[in-house]
Amino acid sequence: MYPGTHPDLHLRLHALRAAELRRAAAGSRHRPPRANLRTRLGWTLVELGLRLVNRPAVSGRRLVRPYAA
Repeated sequence: MYPGTHPDLHLRLHALRAAELRRAAAGSRHRPPRANLRTRLGWTLVELGLRLVNRPAVSGRRLVRPYAA
């Protein structure tokens, strides 16, 4: 709180600013939420990762290192 301001004045200014921000936030909700696409993409990536992790190990094959000395 600023020196020399009354606590009631500070609270009133805070309430006015909060109401102003709420009105601005309510007015900006014209876009449809994209959570559905994000959720589907996220779960697809999780499934892909689980497939890669649970792959059976390839036996009898060596790892080729093209730049090995």
